[in-house]
Amino acid sequence: MATRKLKKSEMAQAADSLAEAAQHVGQAVSQKLDQVGSAASAEIAKAKTAALKKRDQLANKLEGMLKKAEARVKKAMADAEKQVAVAKRKGEQKVKAAQKKLAAAQAAAERKAKAAAKAVEKEAAALKKAAAKKLGAAKKAPAKKAPAKKAAAKKAPAKKAAAKKAPAKKAAA
Repeated sequence: MATRKLKKSEMAQAADSLAEAAQHVGQAVSQKLDQVGSAASAEIAKAKTAALKKRDQLANKLEGMLKKAEARVKKAMADAEKQVAVAKRKGEQKVKAAQKKLAAAQAAAERKAKAAAKAVEKEAAALKKAAAKKLGAAKKAPAKKAPAKKAAAKKAPAKKAAAKKAPAKKAAA
């Protein structure tokens, strides 16, 4: 028996061609979907990279602004501390000056009080001496004063006449 090669019918050949075409179309669609997917992935990766870059730039910008603000705050604090120190020193100087003035005033008051006390003591001593002299004179004088009283009685009318002339002088003036 001899083998014979069977010929396919046109319909079978057409079906095979259609199957093959469908397979090619499937592969082409699959390749296109892969290409579209990879293109989309690439675009997404580019967008992601751009977004990350922008985020990093903004973060750096924000960080720079924060550093500048911190530097300003530190400078302001240092200035404020200096001003407080200066004000404190000035206040201390004013207190010291006031204390010196107070001490000087107290010393002057003490000197004046001592001088016044010495003056009072001198005056008291002078008054004591005067009183002692008067007492001494009074003790010695009573014996001598008795004759003086008689003389004073004789002189009394003369004083009255002088007293009468004095009002006349006042009227003339």
